[in-house]
Amino acid sequence: MKKLAVLLLTGLACATLLFGCGNNDENVETVAINEVESAPATTVETEAETETAAEEDVPPEEGMVRSPLTNEWISGDIADQRPIAVMIPNENAALPHYNLSNADILYECNVEGNMTRLMAVFKDWENLDRIGNIRSCRDYYVYWAKEWDAIYCHIGGPFYILDIINDPTTDNITEAVLASDNSQKKGLYANAFTRVTDRKAPHNAYISGEGVLKAIDALDYSRTYTENYEGDHFKFASESNPNTLEQYEDTIPASKIDLAGAYKITKTYFEYNEEDGLYYRFQGMQSGDKAHMDAATGEQLAFKNILIQYAHYETRDDKGYLAFQCHDDTKDGYYFTNGKGIHVTWKKDSDYGATKFYDDNGNEIELNTGKTNICILEDGKTFDAE
Repeated sequence: MKKLAVLLLTGLACATLLFGCGNNDENVETVAINEVESAPATTVETEAETETAAEEDVPPEEGMVRSPLTNEWISGDIADQRPIAVMIPNENAALPHYNLSNADILYECNVEGNMTRLMAVFKDWENLDRIGNIRSCRDYYVYWAKEWDAIYCHIGGPFYILDIINDPTTDNITEAVLASDNSQKKGLYANAFTRVTDRKAPHNAYISGEGVLKAIDALDYSRTYTENYEGDHFKFASESNPNTLEQYEDTIPASKIDLAGAYKITKTYFEYNEEDGLYYRFQGMQSGDKAHMDAATGEQLAFKNILIQYAHYETRDDKGYLAFQCHDDTKDGYYFTNGKGIHVTWKKDSDYGATKFYDDNGNEIELNTGKTNICILEDGKTFDAE
């Protein structure tokens, strides 16, 4: 094709030059040459881009598909498997955590007492033998879990959770009754959980893939996506043309993202590593090494994408229980990747509807392939990026 383009260019250029000399018309000569020179270059570039895109769509192994959570290749055997969303306490007494580095998406948000709680979303969970530890539900996390049609794993929770947990479309697995009420047993299947002896209660409860499978059978849940799953969630950039944010003029330098102003006890922060293009997670509350480590894998938690999501909130009672407005329109946020960030807005219009993020031009942002940490902040709280 390249040889043909060169020959065509030579023949047409010669003809044009002859025509131009005979008519003494420089405009005709210039236009004709420019047209011939530019057309083949565009064609070759387009073909190269098409070939690259086609190569990206070829799985490394037969039967693999792209994960809707990370855009990474996963086994086709779990393409329709529902994720699990697991409630994780986040305080010094709860550390270390197990298997969080295997989560595809990690949510973090404040609960009562200025502590944060995590919700880890796993697409490929069947072979994980110890996830957690696990604590109680807060109702706003359930709305985020529903976006993924995830099976929600927790241990009880306050009476504020009753409406959303008892919703017939909520599939939950709990070790304890709800709201300390023995009549509230939705999702109760204690055999899915294990209490270890090397940790003190309440931070000694874990769940495994095997336990989840037993609970799914016992509670008659669907292992595959239900009719409620909308599917249209994150929009990903191609791996050959990642989102560098260079198309925006007002990017924020973000080699470090510090959330201590919003998460006053956890003091979460991220540091960008230029070598692998990932944000590594740290927690200032930890004594000694601040790196947020996974005790099961020995790896530090790291993410390709960081999303900051501001939300309206209220304090419900004297105990400090919080409520967050998960359904909203054009609320503020920020997106960080590759050492830079931009201002975004977000909206979510239904329980199962995805939270969508948009740049200031109104275009849905493209995330890069990899894991994502979503940090929900109360309106008015601050964070630093530098």
